[in-house]
Amino acid sequence: MDPFSFVTSESLDYPLSVRIINLEGEEPPQKPSELLRRPDLRYIGSNTSAHSDLYVTAQVWAGSKPLTVPVQTSYKSFKNERSWNEWLDVPIPYRSLPLNSRLALTIWDVSPTGGKQAQGHAVPFGGTTLPLFDKDSQVQKGRLKCLVYRHQLADGHDDTITPWTTITNKKPSARKHGSIVDKEAEELERMDKLFKKYEMNEIPRVEWLDHMVWRQSEKRGAAATKNTIRALQRQAGIKQENGTKQNGGVGERGDDSVNLGPSTFTLTIELPRFDFPIVFTDHEYPPPPISSVQHLSASQSHLDLKPPPEVSFGPGINGPGDGGNRVVRIYDPEVAAKDNPAEAKHRRLVRSQHRHGTLDKDLKPNAKVRDELNVIMAYSPTHSLTPEEKDLVWKFRYHLTKDKRALTKFIKSVNWQDQSESKQAIQVMAKWTEIDVDDALELLGPTFDAPAVRAYSVDRLRKADDNELLLYLLQLVQALKFEHVPTDTNQPALESSSLASFLISRAVENFTLATYFYWYLVVEYDDKSPEQGQEVRTMYAKVLHDFMVELETKPGGSDTRKTLLRQAELITVLSKISGEIKTSSETTSRKIDRVKAFLADSKNELLSIDPPVPLPLDPFVLVTGVVPEETRVFKSSLSPIMVTFKTASGGKYPMLFKTGDDLRQDQLVIQIITLMDQLLQKENLDLKLSPYKILATSTTAGASQFVPSQTFAAISSKYGSNPALAYLKQHNPDSRAYQGVRKETLETFVKSCAGYCVITYILGVGDRHLENLLLAPDGHFFHADFGFILGRDPKPFAPALKLSKEMVDAMGGFSPPSELYLQFKQYCFLAFTALRKSSNLILNLFSLMVHANIPDIKIEPDKAVFKVKERFHLDLKEEDALRLLESIMEDSLTGFMPVMIDRLHAFTQALRT
Repeated sequence: MDPFSFVTSESLDYPLSVRIINLEGEEPPQKPSELLRRPDLRYIGSNTSAHSDLYVTAQVWAGSKPLTVPVQTSYKSFKNERSWNEWLDVPIPYRSLPLNSRLALTIWDVSPTGGKQAQGHAVPFGGTTLPLFDKDSQVQKGRLKCLVYRHQLADGHDDTITPWTTITNKKPSARKHGSIVDKEAEELERMDKLFKKYEMNEIPRVEWLDHMVWRQSEKRGAAATKNTIRALQRQAGIKQENGTKQNGGVGERGDDSVNLGPSTFTLTIELPRFDFPIVFTDHEYPPPPISSVQHLSASQSHLDLKPPPEVSFGPGINGPGDGGNRVVRIYDPEVAAKDNPAEAKHRRLVRSQHRHGTLDKDLKPNAKVRDELNVIMAYSPTHSLTPEEKDLVWKFRYHLTKDKRALTKFIKSVNWQDQSESKQAIQVMAKWTEIDVDDALELLGPTFDAPAVRAYSVDRLRKADDNELLLYLLQLVQALKFEHVPTDTNQPALESSSLASFLISRAVENFTLATYFYWYLVVEYDDKSPEQGQEVRTMYAKVLHDFMVELETKPGGSDTRKTLLRQAELITVLSKISGEIKTSSETTSRKIDRVKAFLADSKNELLSIDPPVPLPLDPFVLVTGVVPEETRVFKSSLSPIMVTFKTASGGKYPMLFKTGDDLRQDQLVIQIITLMDQLLQKENLDLKLSPYKILATSTTAGASQFVPSQTFAAISSKYGSNPALAYLKQHNPDSRAYQGVRKETLETFVKSCAGYCVITYILGVGDRHLENLLLAPDGHFFHADFGFILGRDPKPFAPALKLSKEMVDAMGGFSPPSELYLQFKQYCFLAFTALRKSSNLILNLFSLMVHANIPDIKIEPDKAVFKVKERFHLDLKEEDALRLLESIMEDSLTGFMPVMIDRLHAFTQALRT
């Protein structure tokens, strides 16, 4: 089957427009006797002049209802022909057009005395209605001739009485009369196709011959149109006669019957042309909040409900075929927002402790119900339980206490507004099997506001060690927004929030936790955006104040507090020079000299730092000063600076610092990559990821670790064919190894490529090109610059997964697949399978970040978690998910657009330099 390229109408955010070209046709003038009998006809322009002033209005209809206001042509004074040649912009984009949309075109004549169907001083000269989608659900395009129905308004109803009709749009079967085929119609259809190719410049132009062909075709078209209109007139006359007999002379909508009159008018219009066909697509809307369909639980999804019983409707009660007034069912949105009192009463009775509490302890599910409960337990954290599923979980709550997965489902099933029910729930929670950390994080989300539930989650987190807690600290600081922390300075947060108390108590005991906890709080307090709100900022200031107060009460806490303040002073000094360099218009070399002089100035206290201070980016590193000679300033709009620190162990630590950019999104991505690396290593899968460190120090500044490496773009420009392999061979030569590169280096390269391919696919990292794919001399491959995540990408048709030819060539190629490439694919499958097992943890971490001011999350905060879940393909079996991942990898490797995006980016970068 040949490939078919098209564009969906839903993606076409372009306003509908139509070009009104001209009106063709003629009619005999009114007889003098008729004008004497009806003097009002003298004041209608078309009755006195063959080229009277007319104007055209266009309006879109759908479902027998207008979708837009009418738009009309400007005034034109006609002399020899009625020609407008004017484009009208209809106020509706193509993406909003339903499949049954129609364009109603009405031609208006001037009549000072008014008349039937008049609007002001205008009466309809004629009308025609054109469907905007053809029989193949494609948008109409190009030049079209439409029949004009004299003295009729354009009828936009679905059963229009003014349909556009031309000879060329009839099917061949409609042109047969017995065994005789209308050869003239076939010839006109063939010519029409040629004219469209001519307009698209698919046929060479010969001016002297073109004019002759146009004249002859107009004559033949006019004669054929006359014949068609006469046939339609005869058909309309028969329909009018039959309709008059059946309806007593009144049309269905109260309109006059179709009256073409003796005229033969056609209106020529033109619709926009596109390079590809525009095929109709529609957005799938979620179901309404209320429905007459009963919700089915997990085990009932395959059952067929009994049909409704047959009933006899009384008069006027919506019975089929019942005439007259009817009782109409009205949608009431309050029904979805409020509980049904009868159902609420029934639930309270069923869940009351004195009636069923004792009996429920001995309940055990049968095989069928047990299978249904297992389905419920397998639901992801984003899944909403139906009322029937909630009742089922509550009924077997004592049996489910042995299943740690069931606790979050049970908590979702409890009505925490009911004191009796919540009291029972708290008692049952105490008997539950200890839950995992991912479930504990889910209970700290915005949907769980019961203090007892959040305290239970914090108790589980107390058992996590400091290293594990550090992996989730960024999300736990965000979870403070959902705590009931008072803003009153006289009431400490330690007493009112179990989470705040827990974080402060653990941070004061561990300096690494204290460092990151301090900077996370500082950045949240620094966020002055409207989304953050003053109350949230005050809350974070309160927690930060209580943290500092608690430090003073601990042994060595005073020194920790002073160290944090020294870190803040260091960041303040770096922010000052970075801000000055960003706004400077000097050359890069002058900027470098300026930064070196600033760092070497003893007034700034950076040349020598005594005592050593732990670096905020990495508290394990003690820095004793800077090395001004190794300072760099990168060519970029923000001019980030690289500062090299001397460490207490005698080494060096290069760090990038820049202002003018919010690094919180990059910080989140690196944190998730670090977490995924830990999860993979727990599965005995070390993919050599080694993510670099990054820390946002405010909403407009931050630091990141500088890893000596080269971008794939720089490597490709320096080396010839197979540039990545040549780069690795230069730094890790081994004549006895495969491809002349050390075995350990190639293994590191293959593993890190696999890890980053899978992780960036799950996170939906976009804007991938050879400038942000980096390769270290030891073979470590990694990504940088995470300005687009969750499927967003500034370039159209970008691949879902970045796997470039340069990466695969270094593995030996894929056609035929080399041994290293097959290993690469196997590592990808193992990583994807392992991360799917921990999908709940990753989804819960993203759910805690929904209210963080992360750029790509706050665009659609309600869909952020869903976008990550979608990449896991949890609805598929493991084999099907891996097969899908393999096809995505092949598309990225063999597709045309990934290569084009890389070349386009390289071209734009060359223009900038």
